[in-house]
Amino acid sequence: MTVGLNSYLILSAILFAIGFFGVLLRKNTLVIYMCLELMLVASTVALVAFSHFNRTNDGNVFVFFILTVAAAEVAVGLAIIVALFRRRQTIQVEELNALKN
Repeated sequence: MTVGLNSYLILSAILFAIGFFGVLLRKNTLVIYMCLELMLVASTVALVAFSHFNRTNDGNVFVFFILTVAAAEVAVGLAIIVALFRRRQTIQVEELNALKN
């Protein structure tokens, strides 16, 4: 049994949709952050699938850049969330309204 490009793209689209709706619907900043990471992984899966089925290494090179950006994003994002929690004692989006008014 071989898995075709369409299967990878459908998986990527499903992962991206789950991440997208997670970002829109969730209230916890950590969960929103994880949903953003899920969207990034979905794009990575699509790039690797395109690279594999087109027999090029371009997608694989992009994956290395994506992993680098993801590592930096994790460091900065978690630092921001920890700083917010230390200052406000909450990570709920609804209670983080410092820029309002």
